[in-house]
Amino acid sequence: MDRDINGVEELIIGAAEAMPEDKFNFAPDTLHIPGADYKGVRSFAGEVKHIATSNWFIWSPLTGDKVPEGLNDGNGPANLQSKTDIIKFLRDSFALGHRAAATLTTENMLQSPGKSKSTRLRLAEFGVAHAYDHYGQMVEYLRMNGIVPPASRDKSE
Repeated sequence: MDRDINGVEELIIGAAEAMPEDKFNFAPDTLHIPGADYKGVRSFAGEVKHIATSNWFIWSPLTGDKVPEGLNDGNGPANLQSKTDIIKFLRDSFALGHRAAATLTTENMLQSPGKSKSTRLRLAEFGVAHAYDHYGQMVEYLRMNGIVPPASRDKSE
């Protein structure tokens, strides 16, 4: 499980770091693509904050960590605006994921923590699956800005 978390973490942090600060709030609705309907979609920064926020909501029941202030919904704390602060929030959420993975044992992985209807294993893996889903959106946003995602770059670069 920890390897799975590490794999998606590397991709997402790499993508987040690849987006320049001046494009971090990019949303595809600004491109006005004929026939496209991007009205109301999250910005790139919003995607990153959403992943981190979801990580907290999904993995904190496994660790017992308290969810940070300002996490009232899936959009993340409104006060986080800079690329640096948002990436720190993202990194902290993946550190939580690693702590969550470390709590899994053969004996407890099929138990439900607290009032959850999901097993501990399901929560741990769902955090990974959810992050991969949003990584795909981050890749599209990077490419819309002429940026090749780090994971897709020629290894000799």
